[in-house]
Amino acid sequence: MLAIVVLVIGGILQSREMMANRKLKQIENDCAAIAAGIETYRNLYGELPGDDPAASARFAGEWSATDNGDGDGLITGGWDSMDNSSESRKFWKHLRGAGLIEGPVDNSNPSYQQPTGPFGGAIGIDRNTYNIRGLTMVFGRIPGNVAAMLEERGDDGAANTGRMQGHITHADYEHDLLYDLAVSP
Repeated sequence: MLAIVVLVIGGILQSREMMANRKLKQIENDCAAIAAGIETYRNLYGELPGDDPAASARFAGEWSATDNGDGDGLITGGWDSMDNSSESRKFWKHLRGAGLIEGPVDNSNPSYQQPTGPFGGAIGIDRNTYNIRGLTMVFGRIPGNVAAMLEERGDDGAANTGRMQGHITHADYEHDLLYDLAVSP
């Protein structure tokens, strides 16, 4: 009987570890796909998605002049903005219009809405997040243990330095906290 209980507990723990690894890999894949989308958009149109001043004339679907960016080379608005007039929200409609990510291209909220990451937090675009200069992708609500693993696999291991950061002052991730993890594309 004890052996069965040990096997069941072992199976549960192994299943949790596999699920965490799958979610971690999904974050890495999302990061790579968004970075590729930004680069592809820039190569095709010479503009950043969200900042493109001619987006409404480029793509099929429901567009208006208010969907255009201002063309200043910056994406404005917070990564977690809920305002569809923010370039950080237009970013997603521009990528959808270009066919670089799936989703509607109309005047409904889902056209502008950020995707959701594997831990339920929004994925967004911002600039100058934490100590990272320039454009950043932000993955919301990442558990500290996962953020620490991502750091070890793809950056310098510290929460407040490098191309991936989850905190402005603390060098270590606390495993039981949630982080908004910023990554330079």
